[in-house]
Amino acid sequence: MLRRMFVGEHFRRLTRPQRHAFLASFLSWSLDALDFFLLIVCIPAIATEFHSPVAGVAEAVSLTLIFRPVGAFLFGMMADRFGRKPTLILNILCYSAIELGCAFAPSLPWLLVLRALFGIAMGGIWGVGAALTFETLPKEGRGMFSGLLQEGYAVGYLLASAAFGLLFDRIGWRGLFILGAAPALLVFFVQVGVEESPVWLEGRRLKRAGTPRPPIWASLKSYTPTFLFLIVLMSAFCSFSHGTQDIYPTFLIKGLKFNAFTVGMLGVIYNIGSLGGGFCFGTLSERWGRKRAIITAALLAIPIVPLFAYGHTPLVVGIGSFLMQFMVQGAWGVVPAYLTELSPAPVRAIFPGLAYQLGNLLTSQNLVVQNVVVRRIGVYAPVLAGTVVIVALVLAGVTALGRESRGAELEAA
Repeated sequence: MLRRMFVGEHFRRLTRPQRHAFLASFLSWSLDALDFFLLIVCIPAIATEFHSPVAGVAEAVSLTLIFRPVGAFLFGMMADRFGRKPTLILNILCYSAIELGCAFAPSLPWLLVLRALFGIAMGGIWGVGAALTFETLPKEGRGMFSGLLQEGYAVGYLLASAAFGLLFDRIGWRGLFILGAAPALLVFFVQVGVEESPVWLEGRRLKRAGTPRPPIWASLKSYTPTFLFLIVLMSAFCSFSHGTQDIYPTFLIKGLKFNAFTVGMLGVIYNIGSLGGGFCFGTLSERWGRKRAIITAALLAIPIVPLFAYGHTPLVVGIGSFLMQFMVQGAWGVVPAYLTELSPAPVRAIFPGLAYQLGNLLTSQNLVVQNVVVRRIGVYAPVLAGTVVIVALVLAGVTALGRESRGAELEAA
């Protein structure tokens, strides 16, 4: 009840353009994540149809992560130059069209090519959406909105899990990928209901008035220490999320022998945990600061490992995965605000998104490595447990080295 009142109070303070900007960014990120996780939950089925080992199909996930920095750079550069709104529209159309193409892939090599292209499209959404959101919303409640925005990722995973559990036996993985093209409809809302970022518009006005603006590469170069720190930080964050999420449906199917419905419903359960964690720690970061909120969530994931990795019944696994994703996405809930606050104005769409996706690039082989280790030792639990403990400690340590940014002003270029 208190949470609903708190959220409602902040939303009531927003103007209509501010609400629409947040909603557009949230939905575009949610539906992008839906398309990404449809592949994750369908890996065993795709491997069966293409007569390939699971590790071979897992390369599609790696390719998506590898090519995401390309999209972060291209779409981020377009957003900084041409505006957040038109770039977001183009980005949504691209990832929706490619997702539809995946449904008709005739072979695994074709699917791998399409997922690489999907990675380019997926890589642009987060940075462009975060810039549009935090340049439009007031700084009050930024941590809460950060948690909500980031958990669009969890909403996408939840929708993918629900679709898998309810529809997979009827329409198969190809039908699910056709369903994944639906985000293209979001373009109509963005075009009609969303206004351009006022900060970007002010930057364009200053540029036309003759105020000098450094080129993109000069801005990136002048902030090299911060940029490198964010790449390392996001590498730890990406290992934290992908290391606990990407292999988990396969663990439930191959390791614990759960059926599609059970796997889908467990996915819904632990993504509800994700939503709660993102909101909780995003909001706490307004009081505690960004760093303390991230470190606390990361370290609290470690005691949950026995339930998360070594449970054998749906009840125990459901509790463990709910709590684990509460902490994982709790830490992630701080990220949109933290990265945006640390980013210089001239490159605010490209800077955080590129750092985020370069982190994905550096950890892109995570799922492949996990599958290789599982194949060698024959069990999933130690791989999941080791990933959580090691990555949580690294994430807490790296975060402690950074600077606090709570309450930073987001000025125009």
